Order: sequence, then C-alpha cells, then structure tokens
Amino acid sequence: MVDVDVPPIYSRLPEPLIGAMREIARTKRLLVALDFDGTLAPEVDEPEQARATPEAREAVLRLLKMPNTRVALVSGRAIGSLEKVADLPDSALLVGSHGIELRLDTPDIRINLNTAELDRVDVLGDLLGEVADKLDQVWIESKPAGFALHTRLATEADSRMAHLVALRETSAEFDDLTVRAGKNVLEFSVRSTTKGEAIEHLREYTAATAVFFAGDDVTDEDAFAALDADDLGLKSGDGSTLANYRVRGPREIASALALLADLREGDVHEQ
Repeated sequence: MVDVDVPPIYSRLPEPLIGAMREIARTKRLLVALDFDGTLAPEVDEPEQARATPEAREAVLRLLKMPNTRVALVSGRAIGSLEKVADLPDSALLVGSHGIELRLDTPDIRINLNTAELDRVDVLGDLLGEVADKLDQVWIESKPAGFALHTRLATEADSRMAHLVALRETSAEFDDLTVRAGKNVLEFSVRSTTKGEAIEHLREYTAATAVFFAGDDVTDEDAFAALDADDLGLKSGDGSTLANYRVRGPREIASALALLADLREGDVHEQ
C-alpha cells in the first residue's frame, strides 16, 4: 500500500522538467540513453567500484521491461568495464569508448580497428605509460582505440603536469589524435567517434520516435547536441550545457527515471 502522506521521490524535480517528461513519456517508441559515471552512479576514486544508485538501477530495470522502450548506456568506459559496473540484463544496449564499441542485441561487441590503427594504439600506450610512471597517483586505463590518463587521486600540480606533458608528447607523435577532456581525465583515441554519433546510431537502430538522454560530463555535450526538438536532454550537475534541463546529481537523475517509468507504464506506447 502506498503511504499517501509520503510524497513521491520525484516531487522535488522542477515542475517544467516534470511537464516535459510527461510529454516524452507519451511517445510511441522511446529510447532512454544514459551516461553511467556521474549520472546513474556517483563519482568514485576507483572507477571499477562505481555502481548505480539503488533507485536508479530499479528505475532502469523497470524501463527495460516495458514494451516499445529501449534503454542504452552510452559511456566513455570500455564495454568490458561498463558491463561489470552496470550489471544489467542483456536487453540493455551498451555503447562503450564514446561509440567505438557497440553491444546491441547480440553478445558480440562490434569494433573494427585496422592494422595501422592497432599499431598506433601500441605507440600511444608506450608514450602515455612513460608519462604516468613519472608521477604519483597518475595511471592509464586501456581502451580499444586508445587510453585514458587518470589524475583523480594526484595532487593538483602532478595532475596539471601529467596533462601538459601528455598533450605535448602526443601532439609531437601524432597528427590526428582525438583528445577528450573529462573530469580529472584526458582520453586519447586513434579514432574519432562521439556520443552524438552514438545517439544517432541508436535512434536509427531502435526506430525511436523520441530520445531521453541524461549525462554529466563534457563528452556528453555531443549527445545533447544530437537531440531533436521532440527529444529531452537532462544534465546532471554543474557546468555549461546544451541540455534542456538540469538537476543536481545522480540522486535527482534517479528520481527523474522513476518518474519516467511511472508515466510510461500503461500509457499510449502499448497501443
């Protein structure tokens, strides 16, 4: 039995956002695309310890079971890492490494780097490894098409030094390297793919009539930029954004997803 004296968790959301979510919940085929770190999961010092909040996970699982509703995680993480921390059913679509890796409705992970690109990844790894080895609490994370240089636990001086040296050395070695700056991380890739391109691919793959996307980082802005007039973008946290709406963090994202699940249940999408 519902306690009518206890307001729903989404009652703290801004009224304009609630209204916009009522509209998108009525679409025929909905794609719910979500960043993971800083959006579903609070930021942590050890990336492999990240987990979605229980409320966010519950809402995602509800949405996954609904007809004409697809849920996708769109992350900068490599898919192997994303699978581990998200721990979702196979019906969830996964996009890793900013769109370079795809796991759709089969267990196969699609990625097709050529021999020249693989050779460039090896050179890049050696170069960034040398940078990280010289500074405390600076480390690199391997990705299929490159590496992420993490400085979350480093001092401000060491973090700044790591970024400066890495940018200098990589620009001297490569002419067309893709570099993305995130929260306490620099990502280097031999192939240029964005979350915006991932959203467009997922929109076509799912035949979505509208897209809801939530994200928190600079790299999520490409996804917000790819949204159409009938879509809805929700920014988690501070920073300039192209998103339609903003909430404080993962707790409010969970509230928004719970509201979306409530609105979506039994609505016109089942017709």
